[in-house]
Amino acid sequence: MKIDVRNLRVIAFDADDTLWDCQSHFEEVEKHLYDLIAPYCDAPAHELFVTESGNMADLGYGCKAFTISIIETALRVGGAHLSHTQLAELLAHSKQLLHLPATPLPEVEETLQRLQAYPYRLVVFTKGELQDQENKLYRSHLDKYFSHVEITSNKTETEFSLLCERLEVQPSQFLMVGNSLKSDIAPALNIGAWAIHIPFHVTWQLEHSEDIEHPRLTKITHFNEILKLL
Repeated sequence: MKIDVRNLRVIAFDADDTLWDCQSHFEEVEKHLYDLIAPYCDAPAHELFVTESGNMADLGYGCKAFTISIIETALRVGGAHLSHTQLAELLAHSKQLLHLPATPLPEVEETLQRLQAYPYRLVVFTKGELQDQENKLYRSHLDKYFSHVEITSNKTETEFSLLCERLEVQPSQFLMVGNSLKSDIAPALNIGAWAIHIPFHVTWQLEHSEDIEHPRLTKITHFNEILKLL
C-alpha cells in the first residue's frame, strides 16, 4: 500500500541513527568494556545486556544510563582485577558520548531541505535524556528544519498517541521515519499511523526485533528515497 500523501499532515523523524550516527560510538565504548572483562567471563556482551536490562526501568535510555551500566558491569564482572586507572579510562571514554559530533548522515540535510517545500509539518520524535538529545540536535544544525521536537523516556503506543493528540492529527495523518523496528516502527503501525524504516548498519542489542511486514510500512535503504515516496 502506498502512503496516503493526500491525507498526510505530519512527518516525524527519529534522531539517533536516523538523522546522525550514534550507535557506532556506543559500540566503541562497549568494545572497551569487553576487552577489560573478557578474561573474567565467557560472554562480555551478555553481561552488559543483563546490566542494561536490569537498569532500564530506573535509568531509561541515554548516555548517562549507558555509562552507569558500563561501569556497573565492569565492577561486577572485573571487580578487584581492574585497576583504578582502567576504570577511570573507561569512565572518561563513556563520558565522551555526551559530546558526539552529531554530524548528519548522508542525504539527511539535503532531504530535509527539499521537504521544506512539501505541505507537511516536520517534527523530531526521539527517546533519551532531554539535555543530551537537545544538545545533539543543536550540534547537528538540523533543528531549523523542525517545527516541533519531542524527547520522551520511551516510545510506546501511548507516547505515539499522545504525540498525535498534541499535534492535532489523526494517526492516519502521521508518518514515522526511523531505524528501529521496535521503537519507531511497530508502535506507530499499531496506532494506525504510517511508517518508513531505514535501517542503520548497527543496532543496539536492546533494540533488536523480529522483521515486520505491514501494508502501511515502507522500507528504504537511502534517506533521500523519502522524497520519491511523497
